[in-house]
Amino acid sequence: MRRTLDKSNPHRDLGAAATTMETSPTILIVDDSPTETHILSTTLKKAGYQVETACNGEEGVARARALHPDVILMDVIMPVLNGYQATRQLRRDAETADIPIIMVTTKDLQTDRTWGLRQGATDYLTKPVDRQLLLERIRAVLDGPASHG
Repeated sequence: MRRTLDKSNPHRDLGAAATTMETSPTILIVDDSPTETHILSTTLKKAGYQVETACNGEEGVARARALHPDVILMDVIMPVLNGYQATRQLRRDAETADIPIIMVTTKDLQTDRTWGLRQGATDYLTKPVDRQLLLERIRAVLDGPASHG
């Protein structure tokens, strides 16, 4: 396994996603499926991102508050708190309100998408997610107006 960071050159092996930053962005994956979490984690780590995970909406909200990640990938159908409820909680909290949230879910009806965006999601992608599209959307929210802090 390759190291993602070389101390003599902190930008080596981080990929295009983090070449201008001191550290690579952190992405929090909130999904109750170990398979989906593994697929997303692998894709993001290969692209140079730091990855944290949570297995339900309640844990996702707590991890977001503790870590303040650069982006959250939020599933919808989860135990304890679903993705819509978790997104709503994060948006209502001043500490987490500015974190971009991309919903990544199997729910692909227009009403699902509309509801997700209405709850405060920044973007909405359906599973199975095209890896290139996912990375493009993450770059877009990192470069977008919400990333100014």
